[in-house]
Amino acid sequence: MLLATVLASAVLSAHAQTVPKPKEFYFDEDKAATREIVVVQGEGEALVQALVRERERGRKSTEATAQLAHVAFTEGRVDLGKQLYQQLLGSSDANGNLGRAVRWNYGWDLYRNGEPQAALGQWATLLGTTGGPSWIPPTMALAMWKLDRKAEAVAWYGAAVRTEPLLWTDARNYDSLLPGWRQEDRDTLAEVLGAWQANPPRWP
Repeated sequence: MLLATVLASAVLSAHAQTVPKPKEFYFDEDKAATREIVVVQGEGEALVQALVRERERGRKSTEATAQLAHVAFTEGRVDLGKQLYQQLLGSSDANGNLGRAVRWNYGWDLYRNGEPQAALGQWATLLGTTGGPSWIPPTMALAMWKLDRKAEAVAWYGAAVRTEPLLWTDARNYDSLLPGWRQEDRDTLAEVLGAWQANPPRWP
């Protein structure tokens, strides 16, 4: 039993994503990593077929593949979605606009599929690719809280508060601050806010 516990702890540690500590402020806008990639409007099989055609034409093959991967996730075809995203990760640079968008969206699809550890892995690759995008502190706080890394979650939330103290100290602002988030994710972030209010971390 003791050996099994030790081995389990080792496995969990091996899979824990190491991320840098938060910066003081995150004022930058990062349009590449704040929007879903949409090439074709539509739904159902007609949308899938249109995206397949776009991939074959080659003009926006990467974007079409990213949207197709997202559609696969939303339809429960997770293995296909991951396969398509993995193709894109191998052919896109995390420092480029499109590469950042792919990783940001992949992270959200993984998170919404109940895989916060894998989501954190995608988002963590973006931390050093731009200056200080404003999406980073709340998103990282959400993932850390879900992973029960609560002290880190509060530290990341502290970066959001330092950046915009009048906005991030009231959960009633979340609807406007986080329009693309599910209500359950806003509720989770409100738990982080509560923990921050109970014991605000010092900087640095």
